[in-house]
Amino acid sequence: MDCIKKKVNEEIQAGWIGTNRNCEYNPCHFKGQDCTFCYCPFYPCHDEDLGNMLIGRRGNEVWACSDCLFIHRPEVGRYVMSEIRRLGIESVPDPRMMDIFRDAKEKLWRPGKALMVVGATSDAGKSITVAALCRILSNRGYLVAPFKSQNMSLNSKVTRCGAEIAMIQVLQAQAAGLTAPDEHMNPILLKPKGDDVSQVIVCGKPYADYDVKGYYGEFVPGPGRDIVKEHVDFLKKRYDLVIMEGAGSPAEINIYDVDIANMQAAKIADADVILVVNVEWGGSFAYALGTVELIPEEDRKRIKGIILNNVRGHTENLRPGADKLEEITGIPVIGIIPHAEIDLPSEDSQGLRRSHSKGNGKAVIGVVKFPRIANFTDLDPLCLEDVSVLFVERAEDLDGVDAVVLPGTKNTVSDFRWMCENGIADKLRSLRGRVPIAGICGGYQMMGSILDDSNGIEGGEKRVYEGLGFFGNKTAFGEYKKVVVQDEGHLKVGDLGAIKGYELHMGMTEVTEPPLLVIENHFDTGPVDEGSVREDEMLFGTYLHGIFDKPSFRKYFLSFIKHDGVVHDTSEVRSYDDIVDENLDKLASVFEENLDMDRLLEIAGVVR
Repeated sequence: MDCIKKKVNEEIQAGWIGTNRNCEYNPCHFKGQDCTFCYCPFYPCHDEDLGNMLIGRRGNEVWACSDCLFIHRPEVGRYVMSEIRRLGIESVPDPRMMDIFRDAKEKLWRPGKALMVVGATSDAGKSITVAALCRILSNRGYLVAPFKSQNMSLNSKVTRCGAEIAMIQVLQAQAAGLTAPDEHMNPILLKPKGDDVSQVIVCGKPYADYDVKGYYGEFVPGPGRDIVKEHVDFLKKRYDLVIMEGAGSPAEINIYDVDIANMQAAKIADADVILVVNVEWGGSFAYALGTVELIPEEDRKRIKGIILNNVRGHTENLRPGADKLEEITGIPVIGIIPHAEIDLPSEDSQGLRRSHSKGNGKAVIGVVKFPRIANFTDLDPLCLEDVSVLFVERAEDLDGVDAVVLPGTKNTVSDFRWMCENGIADKLRSLRGRVPIAGICGGYQMMGSILDDSNGIEGGEKRVYEGLGFFGNKTAFGEYKKVVVQDEGHLKVGDLGAIKGYELHMGMTEVTEPPLLVIENHFDTGPVDEGSVREDEMLFGTYLHGIFDKPSFRKYFLSFIKHDGVVHDTSEVRSYDDIVDENLDKLASVFEENLDMDRLLEIAGVVR
C-alpha cells in the first residue's frame, strides 16, 4: 500500500498526461487509454462493480481490481485530475479522494450493453463479423469486449494470467484494441478428444471431460448457465459494449433448451441479436427465413437485424431479395457485405478440411495434418515469406518438400501412432538431415526417442513408444499439471532474435539436447533454456506455440532450406501481429462501408 501511495503522489504532482505514448508498455490495457494514473488513486475502493476480494498468497484477503479499466478511460482520468486540482489535494491519503471517486462513478460509469451475432449456419461469418464490429466501434471511441460463452476449438491461446481461451476471442480482442484478453471473454472452451468426448475448460482451466449426453445433461443445467451469466455480467460492468458471438446455428431445435451458446446466452445477457448469413453458400434467403421461423417467438423478438455476408459480385443484385426478406420476417437487412480479401487466422479446422495448401511461395513446407491437429494457426506466419504450406496426410505427400513442420496435437500418442501406421513416420526418418524439420509442442514430443504413456493418459493403452528418434529426449504423460504460460525470450542459436509465444501442453520432457531458446520469464523463475536443436542435421523442436510469429525464428528456420530458386528475405522484418492488425483494419473498412451504421448503433444501444 505504501508503494501505491508513493506512486499516486508522483502522479498527482505530474498532473494530467492523457495517453503516455512514451511509455514502453503503452498501451497496457487498450488503445487510447488514459495513463495519468498508472496506479489507481482510489485503491482499494471496495466497489463491487469494479473489483472483488480474493485470498492472497499469504492467506489474507486482498482487494483485486486488475480487470478494472475505469481510471484509464480518458474522460475519467481528465475529470479526476481536474477535481484533485480544484480541491487542492497534494497527496494521498486524503478523505476527499473517495468523494471524487463517488462523483466520478456517478457521472461517468454506466453498465454496458450486449449485442449478439449469430449465424444461420456454421461458417456464416460470425467470428469475422464480431471482429469487424469490435474494430469499428473501438475506432469510434467505445470500449468494447468480445464474448463467446461456449466455443469448441482446438485453436487456443494463453492469456497474460495463464488462462486458456479460444484463439478467435484473442483475435477479436485485438480487433477491439485490447492488449490483455482474459478468460471472461470465453468462459467455456470445449476441446474435442475423440469418441464424442471433449475436455471442458472453464475460466481458462481444465474442469472435466464430458460426452455429449453428460455435457448437456449435467454441465449445462448445473454450473453452465451460471458461468455464462457471471462472466457476461463481469464484462458489461467494465466495457461500453460486449459483442457476443454465437456457435453453429441458433435454431438447433434438438438442443434449443440447453443451448447456452446462442439465444439462451442472449437472454442471459439481455442482448439484441444480429443474424449473419453466408451468401456464398447459396440459399441464403432460405437459410435466413428458416432460422428465424425455427426460433420460438419470444426469442425471435430479439433479432433486430440481418447481415448478408460474403457476397461475390455486385451487392446491389441482392437488394430486391433483401427487401422481400424484410417484408416476410419484419427484420431489416442492415448490411450486404461484399467478399473481403483478407488474411486472418482460421477459427477452427473447418477451413483446414477444405484446404490442402496455403500460400504461393517457391519453398514448399510440408505440415503433417494430424487427425487431432491443434493450434494450426502457428503456421500462418510462414506465408509471409516465399513459402507455400502443404498439408500432408500421406507419406508420398512429402516427396519434394523443402522443409517439414510437425505441429501441435490434442493427443500426441494417438497421432504419433496414426503417423506410424500410414508410413509418414518412416518417410520423415528418410528426410532426416536432408531437409529442415521443426516440431512444435506435440510434434516436438514426437521427435524424441521415447513417448512414455504407461499411465494410459494419452493413447488409452498403457505403453511406452519409441518416438522418431531425432532427439534423445524422453516425454512422459503422467499425472502432471497442464502447462499453460506465456513466454518471451530469444533464440540461443542463429541471430539471437526475440521470440514470443505460449506453452500449452500435457506431459513433461527430459531434454538431452542443446537448447534452441532462452526463456526470460518462465513462471517468473528467471531465464531458462527451452527446446532442442541439432543444427548439423537441421532439426529443431520447441514447446512454444506462436514461434513463427516474430521474424527471428521464421527467418532462421527457412535459412536452412537448400533450394536455388528460393529468396528468403522477400518479406519485411515484421511481427505477424502487425500483419493481422492491418487485415483487421481492411475487414472493418469493408463492413463499415456496407452497414447501416445508424441502425447498428441503435440496435447496440450505444447511440450517444
